[in-house]
Amino acid sequence: MPPTTLLDLAARRMPPPELVGLPARLVPPALERRLLAGVLNRLLAEQAAEGEFDFLQGHYLAVEVSDMKLRRVFTAVDGRLLAASRRQPADAAIRGRAVEFMLMAARLEDPDTLFFQRRLEVTGDTALGLTVRNLLDRLPPDALPMPARILLNRAARFGKRVRAASPERI
Repeated sequence: MPPTTLLDLAARRMPPPELVGLPARLVPPALERRLLAGVLNRLLAEQAAEGEFDFLQGHYLAVEVSDMKLRRVFTAVDGRLLAASRRQPADAAIRGRAVEFMLMAARLEDPDTLFFQRRLEVTGDTALGLTVRNLLDRLPPDALPMPARILLNRAARFGKRVRAASPERI
């Protein structure tokens, strides 16, 4: 079987996103907050050193992956990103399906396009949400290490395949 056919077959057999997100929902919150903060601060150390996240000081931003039933909240303290409790009320939220976030992170789709087409949406303090969107747009493509970019790119392309194979699920 050609690789394309295998990928299409795998895409059609993917479990629903809610089930795929289950392991992430089961991680103990304290461990998850520590891991998320560590990874984000390591990956975005240059941007943090330049004060790019200072606008989050004293504010909370929720990232909600609606189809996976995931909600994570972030803030900044002393120039470092911190993951807050999942239940922390947020000043603004960015909400969308997993594939849309992957497409944006992999730079396969422009953030403006995703927001204007309402595939990603900002609620709450729109000024805060738009600042985050603009920051995401300014992040250099090489902010992630090459292996992470390759993995993210492939995952985003596979997500598009899953969406095409089962549009009713995603």
